[in-house]
Amino acid sequence: MQQSLHSPKSQSSSASVSDSAAQLSSLQQTYTVIPRVRPHTPLLDAINTPSDMNTLSTTQLITLADELRLFLLYSAGQSGGHFGANLGVIELTIVLHYLLDAPQDQIVWDVGHQAYAHKALTGRREQLATIRSKDGLTAFPERAESIYDTFGVGHSSTSISAGLGMSLALRYQGYAQTVACIIGDGAMTGGMAFEAMNDAVQQDADLLVILNDNDMSISCSIGGFSRHLAMLWESGYQVDISESGEPVLCQRPDMQAFDRRKRHKEMRDVPQLEDNLFKAIGFTYFGPFDGHNIPELLRVLSIAKQVKGPVLVHIYTTKGKGFAPAELDPVGYHAISKLPAEIHNESQSKSAEALKQNTKPALKYSQVFGNFLCDKAAEDDKLLAITPAMEEGSGMIDFARHFPTRFFDVAIAEQHAVTLAAGMATQGVKPIVAIYSTFLQRGYDQLIHDVALQNLDVMFAIDRAGLVGEDGATHAGVFDFSFLRCIPNIVIAAPKDENECYHLLNTCYEHQGCTAVRYPRGTGTGAVIEQPAQTYKIGEAVIESVLGSNDAPYKLALLAFGTMVATAQQAAESLTGDDTALECQVHVVNMRWVKPLDTAMLESLLAQGVTHIATIEEHMIMGGAGSAVNEYLLNESAAFKRQRPAVSNIGIPDRFIAHGSQAEQWADCGLDVAGVIKQLKQLLS
Repeated sequence: MQQSLHSPKSQSSSASVSDSAAQLSSLQQTYTVIPRVRPHTPLLDAINTPSDMNTLSTTQLITLADELRLFLLYSAGQSGGHFGANLGVIELTIVLHYLLDAPQDQIVWDVGHQAYAHKALTGRREQLATIRSKDGLTAFPERAESIYDTFGVGHSSTSISAGLGMSLALRYQGYAQTVACIIGDGAMTGGMAFEAMNDAVQQDADLLVILNDNDMSISCSIGGFSRHLAMLWESGYQVDISESGEPVLCQRPDMQAFDRRKRHKEMRDVPQLEDNLFKAIGFTYFGPFDGHNIPELLRVLSIAKQVKGPVLVHIYTTKGKGFAPAELDPVGYHAISKLPAEIHNESQSKSAEALKQNTKPALKYSQVFGNFLCDKAAEDDKLLAITPAMEEGSGMIDFARHFPTRFFDVAIAEQHAVTLAAGMATQGVKPIVAIYSTFLQRGYDQLIHDVALQNLDVMFAIDRAGLVGEDGATHAGVFDFSFLRCIPNIVIAAPKDENECYHLLNTCYEHQGCTAVRYPRGTGTGAVIEQPAQTYKIGEAVIESVLGSNDAPYKLALLAFGTMVATAQQAAESLTGDDTALECQVHVVNMRWVKPLDTAMLESLLAQGVTHIATIEEHMIMGGAGSAVNEYLLNESAAFKRQRPAVSNIGIPDRFIAHGSQAEQWADCGLDVAGVIKQLKQLLS
């Protein structure tokens, strides 16, 4: 197929089609309230598999989109979860399942923030309100959940690589199935997406990539690629697709409807469409098209799926489409919590309001980090902060506003974020990389090779460490102790609460070298942050309490890391505090540092005659902080070899932990207070 653009002499027929499509699209509804009662959705209720849509007319498909949008609003109100992106791809999802023969044809979603409509159309409609709940639907596509989920996702920018692998394997086996990859403009900033596109051209693979351009990832999309997409849109033209599959340059219909999205005042020149990035790489490019116009999507994608070689169809959508508050605030409505229970009488309302006024909420750990960042930046002009597209989630909004020249959002590019920090550190400044634990995994080579090997002065603020609840296994930060502590030149801190988090951030910032502070998702214990900022001694643990009689036959050293200190304290009080308690003395130790370990503390406990040692951490047992304790005791402690106290490691077992609330996940792993007590009793017995 030719890659060049053909400017048609007449566009009368396509114009009439566009006019008809616009008239049909005007039937779509916009809602302003999330319904609390399941809405009436007769068309949607008849769709149990995608093939049930085969007989629907275009008008019925538009009605189906309205019903599905209203149903998603209802189910999100029941369960919470990702919101805006799902509302934005409803029309696209319907059209894909209408045109393709899933599950034989492969539909690959990127990240999964936009797959709720897909789940509803593939037999999981009535389960959708259970999403993110224990034993309910997963937050993302998962192969074990449905034959229509072709690839498990959770991290960004993987769909084109996965889809290319499917396409090449199908070609090798002689199958002619369509592979369609849906990727957002934010995910396209991840380098892996470009690696896959480069290879798709090299392999001349039959691959349909649909770029969903909503000018957003979680935050607003930024960078040169985002500007390139804006240029394509602002030109006012599009590369249309002819009946034969040839690119056709024409003016984009209804271009004035989207004036609010323009980033620049001037319109761009037409030739830049011919020079777009995707065409330069070697893809056949069509677009941009209105991603909410079902007739237009039907026309374009029905032809595009037949075009040979790598094809990219560029559509533009509105995040939160069809729900007016989300359209106005796409960042705030990226994800929502479930609707609160309704208060039915005046006395309940007054008591709830009084409780709200009298209760000061505990800070989120991301807020603690954000406060530290602003406080430290005000006194040290060498501080620079980097995030891979997680400004809001990492608590950096205030810092970005007050110190804009010192804030660097590099888009969804974790590997680049780490090496960028390494480069900065060579020039005498102090970069802080704010990153989620699960996403730091993607920058592991750079952390070793570019930061630690060169012993550069870079600090990592690692958010969402431990079990993260409803987002499930894909977002759990339960491997960082193990993959960090084996790296030379790194210091690793694990705070027990908000106050200690603040001061450990300060301690690690002041240290010259590679450091990491690891803290969990959500709110803390309500600990008050003491000022001014303190600098702790690196590698020094703290004894929180000694409970029970010194004459007890058993002496237990309970070595707790991070937020497990509070759990350890409660478990120790239970073990020693009532008539049924075991005859033991418990030393509750806040280890505070994973690397370096406080080995002097371990030797002191052994010198006091401990008979049992237990470690507790919200991390995988295998390779975790408890393993670090074991390694020291077995390899270096002569006292341990003489006395041989019993040792147990309490943590996350060797399996991926399914989604649910954090409390449910802790209970599942035996990391709630009851589970820890049970394991300690087994050790002591």
